[in-house]
Amino acid sequence: MVDRTRRELSIEDIKKIADTYHAWRGEKDAGEYADVPGFCKSASLDDIRKHGHVLTPGRYVGAERQEDDGEGFEDKMRRLTAQWREQQIEARRLDAAIEANLRHLGFLNGEKP
Repeated sequence: MVDRTRRELSIEDIKKIADTYHAWRGEKDAGEYADVPGFCKSASLDDIRKHGHVLTPGRYVGAERQEDDGEGFEDKMRRLTAQWREQQIEARRLDAAIEANLRHLGFLNGEKP
């Protein structure tokens, strides 16, 4: 990912997209097309009409299947909440250390000694 919303495609990514397109078109030697959740879907005109002619890919493609990690939702939320609280405590400690260092150097509120 270049940033949160942009991905730089590799040669393999471009080949996968092109091969999928050629298969969807039914081109000779392109292989059999198949919808892949999170990647591609051949939407019918009825599907598009049902969505008010909105062509946002996520409406049709959906999301990749996620592997079950074996951790129940309640357990995962308890663990993640505890981790988040620990990180909040560490963040406050680091903020205090930074403020102390800035005060020691004489830089606080943008003022220079």
